[in-house]
Amino acid sequence: MNKLACGCPGANVRTLEKKDSEETTSTESRPSELRQWPTQLQLVPPTAPYLKNAHLLIAADCAPFAYADFHRDFIKGRVLVNACPKLDDTSSYVDKLAAMISQNDIQSVTVPIMEVPCCRGLAMMAEQAVKQSGKDVPVEVVIIGVDGERKG
Repeated sequence: MNKLACGCPGANVRTLEKKDSEETTSTESRPSELRQWPTQLQLVPPTAPYLKNAHLLIAADCAPFAYADFHRDFIKGRVLVNACPKLDDTSSYVDKLAAMISQNDIQSVTVPIMEVPCCRGLAMMAEQAVKQSGKDVPVEVVIIGVDGERKG
């Protein structure tokens, strides 16, 4: 485990091993698709080993709660970082995301956000970070409605 200055064990960078399992039936719970910890953008260092050649998922904090199939449709096959453009101190987010992208050969960026106006800031930060990184990385922004429906 990595030791952090703050001493918070919850912020230790780790890769989570996926357990092999067959498709689940409708009465069984589905396994988590999360493959790393931490996920909070403030806590993920640009040097985290799981970022290498990853498909990066930059999710608004509310999106997984609104969209029922978030793990299946978004987390599976991607590395998740999450943030709230309204409540977080986002002053360092563009620089941090740009460092993640430029230092790790990020393959793609997917940004699920809520349809509310404050969430648009997260999409803008992701697009600015890709531009700042100097890499040609595709960015897909997906809008989730407050009713839980995928809008685009």
